[in-house]
Amino acid sequence: AGGEIGFSICSFKNNFRFSGNNFEIIIIDDGSPDGTQEIAEQLEKIYGSDKILLRPRARKLGLGTAYIHGMKHATGNFIVIMDADLSHHVSLYFRKQKEGNFDIVSGTRYKGNGGVYGWDLKRKLISRGANFLTQVLLRPGASDLTGSFRLYRKEVLQKLMEKCVSKGYVFQMEMIVRARQLGYTIGEVPISFVDRVYGESKLGGNEIVSFLKGLLTLFATT
Repeated sequence: AGGEIGFSICSFKNNFRFSGNNFEIIIIDDGSPDGTQEIAEQLEKIYGSDKILLRPRARKLGLGTAYIHGMKHATGNFIVIMDADLSHHVSLYFRKQKEGNFDIVSGTRYKGNGGVYGWDLKRKLISRGANFLTQVLLRPGASDLTGSFRLYRKEVLQKLMEKCVSKGYVFQMEMIVRARQLGYTIGEVPISFVDRVYGESKLGGNEIVSFLKGLLTLFATT
């Protein structure tokens, strides 16, 4: 969301400054009409193009290709992937990574003090049900498969991108399932997710059918 990207970047920058880690923030904008690109351009001027890298694309080309596009420009050993309107403390991810020398650190809404705020009861029930079904069928070794806020070792992310073929929600799930299959270690950080966009139930029948198809495909192929 255009209006929140500035806040997220300031929050990110402060976290990195206090942690002592070098960083770069790569913004992938797929032609969104909410002013994200214009705000990102201003931030690039303020903080410098060595710290803020705007890498826009003309239109939506899918989550997987956005990862590949961003990865091409990343120079660090670790890559943190998050939506621009999320602003959880990234320093917790690095702390967790160091604790267990994990290959991946994933945010979880289903453990500890994690949770979701802004969803109605129907959406919460669908999310819980989908997560339960996923755990039973895939045994993924992680409690939250559809969250997008994760830290990866760069070479691990590259390897997973070579293996993953799914689209949409299922892509996030496949990343974790393939990681388990390849023997990568996964740490988890409880996160509080505040959904300001999809508070009401916008998960329609098509999305649910495509989720179930993807889930069964993963069950059959992993």
